[in-house]
Amino acid sequence: MAVTIRDVARASGVHVSTVSRTFSAPHLVNAETRNRVLAVAEGLGYRPNRAARALTTGRTHNLGLIVADIANPFFPPLIKAAQAQARARDYHVFVADTDEDPLLEQELIETLCKQVDGVLLCSPRLSNRVIERLRTQVPFVVVNRRVKGLTTVLMDVGQGARVAVGHLAGLGHRRVALLSGPPGSWTSEEMHAAVTAAVVEFGVELTVLGPNGPTEQGGLAAAEAVVAAGVTGVLCYNDLVALGLIEGLRERGVGVPDDVSVIGVDDSLPGRLNRPKLTTITMPTADAGRMAVDLLLAAVSAGDSGTPTLARLETNLLVRESTGAANRATGAVQPSLRG
Repeated sequence: MAVTIRDVARASGVHVSTVSRTFSAPHLVNAETRNRVLAVAEGLGYRPNRAARALTTGRTHNLGLIVADIANPFFPPLIKAAQAQARARDYHVFVADTDEDPLLEQELIETLCKQVDGVLLCSPRLSNRVIERLRTQVPFVVVNRRVKGLTTVLMDVGQGARVAVGHLAGLGHRRVALLSGPPGSWTSEEMHAAVTAAVVEFGVELTVLGPNGPTEQGGLAAAEAVVAAGVTGVLCYNDLVALGLIEGLRERGVGVPDDVSVIGVDDSLPGRLNRPKLTTITMPTADAGRMAVDLLLAAVSAGDSGTPTLARLETNLLVRESTGAANRATGAVQPSLRG
């Protein structure tokens, strides 16, 4: 027989309404009483009826999490961290993948808004104008995109890009390329701005190639342009693009890092397993997921009275095997001989 709220109340020595508040509005219950009720509920195996609680409180205790491409290894650590953080706060997370399609993204947001208390948008592809319109339905928190009036968690990829350019310059590279990402990507725009400033600072010539798809295929397709540009160092939009580029260069007899140094962004598992191991800008995705959930739940509690917050997380350059000294003899790509 299922344990009921009355069973918990009887065993805890409190009124049924106190048990209800413990789960629906814990901040209204004395800490000692709340802890006793929770301990009894755990011991009895009681689980509150979410549907009934939603009718009482007006909250679903569900959150929406929308990502651009769930197959991209950048997103899973963020998703897992967000889910764990939400679960610790007695919330469930619905995850949706837009497949880099802004129209699908809008459709998913409009659908989820009817079923959740708030939405996390991770690297959205929608325009700011559309996001600002949709946010009137439920609280939003955006990860890796600046939207006026919205709480935002940013991973400072621009700072990491500047360090990456300095790393290449320190290795003697004087002609570098930036493989940009898809249109509408905040990360790509931040990298472009940071790299444009950094090449002036470090005395490096820059070639921008793109936009590119954010996948291995995007990097593979860009390999010919990289060779034609005669650059010796490349900063890529993400690790997947970098790995695709390395493969495309290998097919053309260009060695990494012997002929061209390649840097990615994300510090994803494929980059760690690749040969050469990928030099990359680390992104604190798990920290971003946890922080975004906390900020979203704060926004849910505050309602319209909340003040938008901007949180910025640092990034770092992790040097591995895909970067090395420039070929000073020519200052340009010299394909390695392959048997």
